[in-house]
Amino acid sequence: MSPDLLGGKPPKIVCAGAVVLDGAGRILLIRRGHAPSQGLWSLPGGRLEPGESPAEAAAREVREETGLEVRVGVLLASVELGDYLVHDFAAEVVGGRLTPGDDADDARWCSAEDAAALALTGGLLTELRRMVPHWEGGT
Repeated sequence: MSPDLLGGKPPKIVCAGAVVLDGAGRILLIRRGHAPSQGLWSLPGGRLEPGESPAEAAAREVREETGLEVRVGVLLASVELGDYLVHDFAAEVVGGRLTPGDDADDARWCSAEDAAALALTGGLLTELRRMVPHWEGGT
C-alpha cells in the first residue's frame, strides 16, 4: 500500500507541460480558459490520459492548446502544486501554426519582460527563470 493511502491522502494528479522557446528566445505561454487557474497565463499542459507518459502528454497538450507540433526533450522540473504533480519538459517546435484551442483561450510568445507583465499562475515566473536561466527573449 502506498504511503499516501496509508496517510489518508489521495494520490497527486499527474500532469505534464512544456517549456517551448522560439528562435528569438521567447517562451510559449497560454491563457487558461478553464479551471484551475482560469484567466491566468501558464505553460501549455494538462493531465495525463490513461496509458500516456508525461512526455507524450506534454506534446499532446501543446498541440491541443496551441496548434503547434513539438519534439519533447529533457525533463526540466517536477513540481507539486496543491493536488497536482506537474512534470515540465523542454520542447522545440517542429510544425503547426500558433492557434489557441482546447483549454486555452489565448496563446503567445513572450519575452521575460512580456511575461512579467501578465497575470501568471502562482510562482511561474520564478520557476521559468530557474528552468531557463538564459531566458530573455527581448528584441
